[in-house]
Amino acid sequence: MGKTSQTWSFMRASWQVLKMDKKMLIFPLISGICCLLVIVSFAMNVELSENDALTTSDYMTLFLIYFCNYFVIIFFNSAIIACATIRMAGGDPKVSDGFRAALTRLPLIAGWALVSASVGLALRIIENRLEKAGEFVASLLGMAWTVMSFLVIPILVIEKKGPITAFRESTALLKKTWGEQLVGNFSFGLVFFFLSLPALLVIAAAVAGVFTFPLDPLIGIAIVILAVIYLIVLALIQSTLQAIFQAAIYLYARDGEVSVGFELEMLRNAISPR
Repeated sequence: MGKTSQTWSFMRASWQVLKMDKKMLIFPLISGICCLLVIVSFAMNVELSENDALTTSDYMTLFLIYFCNYFVIIFFNSAIIACATIRMAGGDPKVSDGFRAALTRLPLIAGWALVSASVGLALRIIENRLEKAGEFVASLLGMAWTVMSFLVIPILVIEKKGPITAFRESTALLKKTWGEQLVGNFSFGLVFFFLSLPALLVIAAAVAGVFTFPLDPLIGIAIVILAVIYLIVLALIQSTLQAIFQAAIYLYARDGEVSVGFELEMLRNAISPR
């Protein structure tokens, strides 16, 4: 419960940083559009085997999909973290600063996307080959990977270290921040899940109303569109807040730096004593 309370404090602090730079929301927006285009592009041009046993060609295709999506996500997360770092250091970042930082780290981003895609493919193979136990094993390994690599992108952006070195440093810092990382990831997702429930209920009610009650279809469509917009905005805010959270945790775990928008006691309590 103490860790959960700390995470609420981090969410509020991250929100304060985001309020000062709402333009950071453009990065997850573009990221989402690009990922959608990648998926649509592959869906239109490539077909996976219809049976459960994926072929070598199928795995190669999945690897390309993973790599392209990871590259896009990491690129724009790097831009968010670059802007958040500038703001938390007392600066006034521009959108161009985020793009510039990501572009100058393109080889590092591509390298980490390659590593992430390889891990993603390995987990998919485990899930596919081990049948019933595969999904459970892949989920556990995936969770462990997510926690161990939690601070990789801030390290890539701030220190410009290579993917393997960044992963090793992230794993080392895990000993200090593991509680906050685990609870933070869980709490952020849980909070935004509950915030999304009203929109999901509204969509369900609007669809049901069109088919079972005398609700004007145009009104139903308008309600659904508004609810979808709400969900998109929530997703953008969640993604941005988590990136700010990552940057703040990393800066303090590395050298005790207290970022603008955050408090020393909050950060100190987030680091597990060793």
